[in-house]
Parts: sequence; structure tokens; C-alpha cells
Amino acid sequence: MGVDDLELEQDGDVTWIRVGGHAQSAVDLGDPLHLVFEYVQQLALCIDSVFAQPAPLRVTHVGGAGLSLARWVHATRPGSPQIVLEPAVAMTELVRREIPLPRGHRIRVRPQTGEVGVAGLASASADVVVLDAYAGGQVPASLTTVEWLGEVARVLAPGGVFLANLGDRPGLRYAARVASGARAALGPGAQTAYVGLHQVLKGKGFGNVVVAASRESLPLDAMRRAAARQPLPTGVVAPSEVLARAGGAYPFSAELGDTAESPAPPD
Repeated sequence: MGVDDLELEQDGDVTWIRVGGHAQSAVDLGDPLHLVFEYVQQLALCIDSVFAQPAPLRVTHVGGAGLSLARWVHATRPGSPQIVLEPAVAMTELVRREIPLPRGHRIRVRPQTGEVGVAGLASASADVVVLDAYAGGQVPASLTTVEWLGEVARVLAPGGVFLANLGDRPGLRYAARVASGARAALGPGAQTAYVGLHQVLKGKGFGNVVVAASRESLPLDAMRRAAARQPLPTGVVAPSEVLARAGGAYPFSAELGDTAESPAPPD
């Protein structure tokens, strides 16, 4: 990604970052609690449901762009140490120059891919690991294998949660395979749930779904209450239903040569 591919657009209080003409990130410098994209709202509600404010959290973000979720974490949980793995150096330089981070933040952006960056993290060093990395509109295949998810599991502290923003077609077969890999990596008793717009969860079109995964029981009641407060109709698919829908979905595996990028969005 070069500087020529990046574009900033101001719309009221929101600064949009576009890559190749496509919206990549949206930041409201005056109000970091204003999360424009629905999937970022869903990532935030998952974090709030598992971890009470305002205690600091150790968060690792795989993919950063405009750092809207990292800014939200800083605003809701001051003092949170955060690591952002963002290999697009031009993007990070643009953000630092034009959409600066707030004073007193503990957000550290590393110019590394998710594979290299997560491998270099200490075990049990993160309360939350967020996967929100796209290249050409698709999640890279290397970031959804059971082997890479095993590294995520190593990095997650006890009680931690893994969150993945995934674009998928109706039926959510891709998400089911990623969820299967997360359960395999996290071990016996691990749970996965989906959070997304009702139309996506009901298979009425292509869209984003957040996979939440934990070694422990997920707080479904809190997640559902938070989903009910979202601006657009949002739902939660419980772990039992995720399994029922899976239809024998099995993890992606680099070792077996069975990998895939996320489905491409429709034209």
C-alpha cells in the first residue's frame, strides 16, 4: 500500500480513510466513543460485555488502520496498554500526522504482520486479541489457520477473549470454519458466538460478522442486552447454535495446505 492509494475525507466530525476509493476506517477525533462502522460497534460491545469499565485492559489489535477501536479502548479504559500490528507503514504515518492519537495513550503501533507480530508476543500477555485485518477487501488466509490461532491462544491470558471481524456470504460457512479453528486452538470447553446485524445472521446478504471466542463461558445475556442497544438491529448467535449451524465445519490448516481468504465482497 502506497501513499497514492490513501485518501482522507472529512464528513462533519468524522475523518474517513479510503484505500483505493474504499472506506477503510472512520475516526471522530472529538468523540472516540462514536464508532461509525457497525462491526466496530460489535467488537466494542463484546469487550464491554466481558470486561467491566474502566479497569485497564491489555489489548492486541491485528490490523489497525485509523485505530478507532484502540482509541475507544483508551477512552473507556484509560491506561490500557495496547499493541497494534499494522504492516501498512504509509497508513500509520498518515494517521499519526493527520488524525493524531490522544495525549497519554499507551497505544504502540508495530509495522508487522499478524503472523510475525503475534509470534513475538509473550504468552498470556493479552486480555483481548482482535483480528480486523484485510488486504484487498479480504482477510488473509494465514490469519485464520488453526496454527495461527494456536499462537493467539498462547498469547491470550486466562479469562481472555479473541474477537475476529469477518466478511462472509449467506450461510456463514467461512465464519464457521474460523470458529471451529478458534475452539480447537483454545481447547476443551472453548465457546464461540457470533455477533452481527440481523440480516447477516439470518443469511439475507453478504456482510460482516464478529466471532467471539473464549476458553470460558461467554456472557450471553450481557452481549444480548448490549446488542439490543445498537443503532441497527443486531443479534447474538449462542455457542450451541453456532455448533448446530456449523454442519461439520473444520478448521483451516496451513499444515494440511487447506487455507482460504475470506470471501470477496460482491461488486
